[in-house]
Amino acid sequence: MRNNEATMMAVMTTGNGGYDKLEYRAVPIPAPGPNEVLLRVLAAGVNNTDINTRLGWYSSSVTADTGATAKTQEADAQQKADGGWKGATPFPLIQGTDCCGTVVEIGKGVVRDLLGKRALVRACMRPNGYEVMDNVWMASDFDGAFAEYVKVPASEVFPVFCEWTDEELATIPCAYGTAENMLQRAAVGVGDVVLVAGASGGVGSATVQLAKHRGAKVAAITSKEKFGQLHKLDVDILIERGEDLITRLGQSSVDVVVDNVAGPKFTQMLKVIKPGGRYVSSGAIAGPVVSLDMRDMYLKDITLIGCTAWDAVVFPNLVSYIERNEIRPLVAKVFPLEQVAQAQQEFMRKTHFGNFVLVPPRHLN
Repeated sequence: MRNNEATMMAVMTTGNGGYDKLEYRAVPIPAPGPNEVLLRVLAAGVNNTDINTRLGWYSSSVTADTGATAKTQEADAQQKADGGWKGATPFPLIQGTDCCGTVVEIGKGVVRDLLGKRALVRACMRPNGYEVMDNVWMASDFDGAFAEYVKVPASEVFPVFCEWTDEELATIPCAYGTAENMLQRAAVGVGDVVLVAGASGGVGSATVQLAKHRGAKVAAITSKEKFGQLHKLDVDILIERGEDLITRLGQSSVDVVVDNVAGPKFTQMLKVIKPGGRYVSSGAIAGPVVSLDMRDMYLKDITLIGCTAWDAVVFPNLVSYIERNEIRPLVAKVFPLEQVAQAQQEFMRKTHFGNFVLVPPRHLN
């Protein structure tokens, strides 16, 4: 049994602001309560959610894209009462939405079979059941995986049996969970034409893979220098960022738009959707405030779908895809945990393809 005064190294986010709000320091190891487990973190992914939470980007007072908000917060950090997903973020907070870990302790009421299992943590949790949209998120509502250990409800731990590395598994939870949830809600199936904005990022590249897995035809928007990497994912149509979508694809040409970019291109997105088509989003990194011509929506019977809470089938689906080797991880770069600021700075430059991963100090025990 470990000492109750034992500590671990963690990245503590102390408030809304710039990279100076990320403090790598020793903190107590949490103890699992009833129906909880403690995992030793093997690897943790880097994603937009963690950055946006630190910046307070979810506040209604923020209208700029993520990059512009980062510059503003770096220069003049301000606490935001509505900067988190459901109001104020509970700082100080250990962030880290993506976790691959090993179960090392269990609380009362948890089956012992979980001990020693390598597992992924479902980051989006539905504590009141899947009949309502209430949800809580690891690393936004309670401490996450930018640490040597993390405590989570046992119901959110999914053992995974595969030959993937820890770093590869850590690319999955947030990016692939978000992508699978959007495709599930939009009922993407065989023969659908799906347009993916921001296709080279973590969620975008996951969406490309998962849409192809469902039998869809995929058109992907990215920078020209990343065409080769997306071509390897069997993309059907490559579109250079900034290209006019109506000219390139034609009006009413796609069944589903998966758009976590938004910003100025939003108006073109609706015009290329077919009558009866679907637009689905769980983000807006190019700007959350867009111009909507209602006629583009209602005259074509378009369904607009917002996605935050994950549906029940999403994570079990992903685990089955991994274990059957039907998808592939895209690790762009691995950093030591203490280099979280450098990882997020490089992440924000958006020159990478796939996902960044942080690795905490290795344990001997």
